[in-house]
Amino acid sequence: MANKTSDRYSEQNINAIAGHFRAIMELIGEDPEREGLLKTPQRAARALLYNTYGYEQNAEETLNSAIFEHPGSEIVIVKDMEFYSLCEHHMLPFFGTVSVGYIPDGKIVGLSKIARIVNTYARRLQVQERLTSQICDLLSRELSSKGVIVHCQAQHLCMKMRGVEKQNASTVTLQYSGAFSDINLRNEFLQML
Repeated sequence: MANKTSDRYSEQNINAIAGHFRAIMELIGEDPEREGLLKTPQRAARALLYNTYGYEQNAEETLNSAIFEHPGSEIVIVKDMEFYSLCEHHMLPFFGTVSVGYIPDGKIVGLSKIARIVNTYARRLQVQERLTSQICDLLSRELSSKGVIVHCQAQHLCMKMRGVEKQNASTVTLQYSGAFSDINLRNEFLQML
């Protein structure tokens, strides 16, 4: 989670963002002085900062803080890690699950670090395709493995509550490297999900 002592969470920063939310409320025809809205600009500012805390985290440092020697070489899967993100096109939420598989090559990573990496990249203005690629690219680059695969399935409010308004639509993205170029290994991973 984000370090709340940083300048990012200073009252000055929160008030500056809140001022913009107040102006937006006025521009859409709402009265920010209405009883129920008096604290909304501050609340919205804090929520936006929290929902984008990934900008102040370093995914490489997170990953490299928990890499351990391991002689095994069978597939490791951490599946169904939920995430929440904001679409960079409309700043509306998208959310779903990420599953990660990798084949160790002398080293493994602490399982919670994979979940933290998912959060680091998800808690930024994002698109699902990039989120999937960033997780796969980092693990492929920093972890000694024979291959990495990342499966992401999400629902996008920018498709549900505006635009095409498709309530049952979901999006699946898949990114892989190394040994997972073999379709049989990809299929094994997908069957395990």
